Amino acid sequence: MSNLYKEITINGLWKQNTGVVQLLGLCPTLAVTTSAVNGLSLGFATALVMAAANGSVSPVRQFVPNEIRVPVFILVIATLVTVIDLSINAFAHPLHKVLGIFIPLIVVNCIVLARVESFAAKNPPVPSMLDGFMMGSGLMLVLGLLGAIRELVGKGTILSGLDLVFGPAAHPFMWTSSDYHGLLLAVLPPGAFLGLGSLIAIRNWIEIRKAAKTSAPSPSLKPALSH
Repeated sequence: MSNLYKEITINGLWKQNTGVVQLLGLCPTLAVTTSAVNGLSLGFATALVMAAANGSVSPVRQFVPNEIRVPVFILVIATLVTVIDLSINAFAHPLHKVLGIFIPLIVVNCIVLARVESFAAKNPPVPSMLDGFMMGSGLMLVLGLLGAIRELVGKGTILSGLDLVFGPAAHPFMWTSSDYHGLLLAVLPPGAFLGLGSLIAIRNWIEIRKAAKTSAPSPSLKPALSH
């Protein structure tokens, strides 16, 4: 069982990463990642929705007829997204105003429905919840890293907007460059495409190097000469 959980974790964070491998959910990936806080916040909300959706669908999968399974799954996802949306609005209203329509759009995010359909509908609740959370966490890492790169290059800041989540107490953790005014291209839509393409290229380069090391023949030892 531990091997199963390990495989689920590795698949979600690296091998089947939804952001740089499956390339799902590109709309929020490209639109929200103008800062690291925005990307991490939406990614974390998506991970929670995916974990809860998988955990809700898995126990009742045998009782849902195949003809109506997709509408039922979407209804479950919409209910969970509504709870997350109202919670963010209540406890982090400024952040809710920044993320805007992208929180409700989690309902139609193909990542959520794809994992519910392909994994939760065929597996027990605990592995299903882990799969949903890890797939969402993989997306969260991509959103946060892409947002941090665009924010640093585009505005010369790190973790700007953290006070939207944690209030004025978060100001010491925010960093702003005093002599760098930023590159506007990075925070515009072309910067999102360039940044995401760079992350995909780096991930593929790492995989190619790993495959090359694995397939490289090991040096053979020459027999010692006898005198």
